[in-house]
Amino acid sequence: MTALLHGRDKADAAAETARKTFEECGLAADLPSISVPASELDAGIGLLALFVRAGLAASNGEARRHIQGGAVRINDEPVKDEKRIVTSADLRDRVVKLSMGKKRHVLVRVS
Repeated sequence: MTALLHGRDKADAAAETARKTFEECGLAADLPSISVPASELDAGIGLLALFVRAGLAASNGEARRHIQGGAVRINDEPVKDEKRIVTSADLRDRVVKLSMGKKRHVLVRVS
């Protein structure tokens, strides 16, 4: 379907992104991303606020419900603590991978 709507190249790129993300738990370059200043990440950002900022949740309450439901991961590791602070210690190759459920991912890049 993607090939019909967007062309074969886009379909192949989407398939490769999905393969890297889901099969290898990797950081595909085509994943959506947001930029966060290094100083802000060094100081720490609340997980709820970061999920809202990344567009993975509409509100802190929604993000909290997803955490309580076990749908939230940081760098493919499940998160149970809604008061978790994301810091530069969470960086992997200069990015933090946020995941909501199995199909929604955003990379937090340091600017």
